Amino acid sequence: MPALRLERIVKKYGKVMAVDGLSLEVRDGELLTLLGPSGCGKTTVLRCVSGFVRPDSGEIYLGERKITEIAPQKRGIGLVFQNYALWPHMTVFRNLAFGLEIKNLSKNDIYQRVEHALSLVQLEGLGERFPRQLSGGQQQRVALARALVLEPDILLLDEPLSNLDALLREQMRFEIGQIHKQAGITTIYVTHDQTEAMVISDRIAVLEKGRIMQLGSPSEVYSKPANKFVAGFMGTTNFIYCRVTTVAGDDVAVATDDGLTLRGRGLGLHKDQEADVAIRPESITFLAPSEARAHPQGTNIYEAEVIRASYVGELIDYQLKIKNHLIRARGDVRACHGVGDRIQIRLDHNQLAVLPR
Repeated sequence: MPALRLERIVKKYGKVMAVDGLSLEVRDGELLTLLGPSGCGKTTVLRCVSGFVRPDSGEIYLGERKITEIAPQKRGIGLVFQNYALWPHMTVFRNLAFGLEIKNLSKNDIYQRVEHALSLVQLEGLGERFPRQLSGGQQQRVALARALVLEPDILLLDEPLSNLDALLREQMRFEIGQIHKQAGITTIYVTHDQTEAMVISDRIAVLEKGRIMQLGSPSEVYSKPANKFVAGFMGTTNFIYCRVTTVAGDDVAVATDDGLTLRGRGLGLHKDQEADVAIRPESITFLAPSEARAHPQGTNIYEAEVIRASYVGELIDYQLKIKNHLIRARGDVRACHGVGDRIQIRLDHNQLAVLPR
């Protein structure tokens, strides 16, 4: 049985459809991320689950219990806000203990649970400090510990890292994933950051206009996008408009109007159908002259002209022209090509997604 189930949730704000008939099951113990651009409905979904927003229609179940009409404080849900929302006049220990005191737990139980929660977030020994005496990352850990100490049935995280600087955000991604594994609490995480979602998630639900565009593991969503929106949202992607010429299972051949032929992978396609080929920069390999001569007419091997070459540290970011098409690629700094160079490249057909228009 899923830990959480949403059935046909609808929420409108005036004429704006924030959530459009969304259904979703969250597995027990998993970390599922709601990912999408601003305005896609992910935070509204989270607020419906928490009880701070009531859906116009649809039902929400926590286990077997229907919680659609239940007040937020009675749902057994922990929520970590974007702005931490710590009480500045209370110590770290008191921030965590306050919710337990309301439940009339004994002092010993409160002490044990607070200390355990602080150890989960690696803040042992900082219980007597005030929030102002902590770094941003430490404050974020306190907010997380305050939710965990209540031992909720499910944990909701609403863009918890958005207020941190880039380096600290990267560090906290891994730490949140580790804390989740240790605590074992079913978690829904909301973010617009694709890398963040890829690092921490068991599964990702990509949202747009209040609907789930794709639900799957990070590798499935990235490598096998369900449509052009998902392919474009999940990292840098080149798109080439084409028409399907042959289909053999999931092996698809396509051609463009200017005579470029490509092979890729796709499902549910048929001959003469309009499509887009999604090409990730990492699927493009730069060939040495000897390799190019050995495979002069190999699959997805083309001559390209270097239009732009930008140094970005460990890689060179290129803009290449193949016939009339501009694509982005990344190459090794040790084999830098200059603007105007004509080079040979190979596109890995197993990594090219052919998507119906």
